[in-house]
Amino acid sequence: MIAALAFVFFVAFGLPIGFAIGVAGVLGLVSMGGTNFLAVGPGKIFNGLNIFPFLAMPFFILAGEIMNDTGITSRLVKLAQVLVGRFRGGLAHANMLASVFFAGLTGSATADAAAFGRTLVPAMEKEGYGRDYACAVTAAGSIIGPTIPPSGLMVVYGSLMGVSIAGLFAAGILPGLVICAVCMFVIFLGGKRENLPVAERGATLKEIWQTFLSSLTALAMPVIILGGILGGIVTPTEAASIAVAYAAFIGIFVYRTLKLKNFYQMLVRTARITGVIFVIIAFAGILGWYLSFERIPQAIAEAVMGLSDNRFVIIAIIIGILMLVGMVMDITAILIILGPVLVPLTEQVGLEPIHAGIIFILALNISLMTPPVGACLFVLSSVTGEKLERISVKLMPFLIAEIIVMFIFAYWEDAALLLPRLLGFA
Repeated sequence: MIAALAFVFFVAFGLPIGFAIGVAGVLGLVSMGGTNFLAVGPGKIFNGLNIFPFLAMPFFILAGEIMNDTGITSRLVKLAQVLVGRFRGGLAHANMLASVFFAGLTGSATADAAAFGRTLVPAMEKEGYGRDYACAVTAAGSIIGPTIPPSGLMVVYGSLMGVSIAGLFAAGILPGLVICAVCMFVIFLGGKRENLPVAERGATLKEIWQTFLSSLTALAMPVIILGGILGGIVTPTEAASIAVAYAAFIGIFVYRTLKLKNFYQMLVRTARITGVIFVIIAFAGILGWYLSFERIPQAIAEAVMGLSDNRFVIIAIIIGILMLVGMVMDITAILIILGPVLVPLTEQVGLEPIHAGIIFILALNISLMTPPVGACLFVLSSVTGEKLERISVKLMPFLIAEIIVMFIFAYWEDAALLLPRLLGFA
């Protein structure tokens, strides 16, 4: 109990989440047997990070940094614009489609929200869209990034829970594409109500072809990553390192926009992002061991199962917990802390491990855009200057649509495992 209270106290007073987890874990060890248990801490920290697939995370982050800096991602945005720009609300549709293209490069919802908040939101404002609506569209599309692989969250989940990362990658493709399609349908339905602009003319076939050709180098990145992993040619870690080499080659020899001084800044940003994640993972090893020693996961599992033994009710409870906590806490930390607590529940109701994993990923991703305190909303509000409550109002139709998609995949196992089964992962 002292560890839980300490964690809540330190987070409430603004201590970084990783250190709050660490302090709570240490206090938990002390409460178990005084200072004698502190000797366990260093070993748990090392074991928490000594997982080979974790190497994929900094490589994926660096690949995304290089793609952004060299202008490769801007070509993907332009391709999205020429493909769907002719429709009412064309730039909103392009925003959503660009999120799909962008997904293969960053795998981070907040990174997508920040990038599009600085680029596409001003562009949409200039074309006559309300800033609140433009931010809502961007927030709705931002969660596609960590759903369609590569996804850092999937790497963490697969590594910690012993689930095939390649299988999780395969399982994330279909939900991500469905979320994009459903959100574009929401844009279509609200076109007249929101008085969305209509393009004066659509791109010609020649313009589409030329833009497609100029985007081929960028489009090849997800193909290289996913094709190699799903085809069993390379591991996720090897694919991530290949992605960095490919992005650097394109930036240096094809576009010639990658500068040495900029590359240093990319390395610094990659180290900073990776460091934050790894601090959380490292200290969570201590807290996780304390929770297991005290049998807290088993107690929570028994309490939830006492509410109902219905499979669908249990899944709904798990989703509710993840989304509620995901609004106020770092989702990587949630995965590390609550994973050992909630995953046994999914096993008790007979969920296939990859299916359970994709439920966790979707719930945590959607929590990032859920009012009132979803992280993507704060990022967009900070970047654009729009009031968070105005974004939240415009976001509601998208949020409801994405929650429906999440429950469809949560309850319909055949749909969730369609691609993993076809590829032999489930």
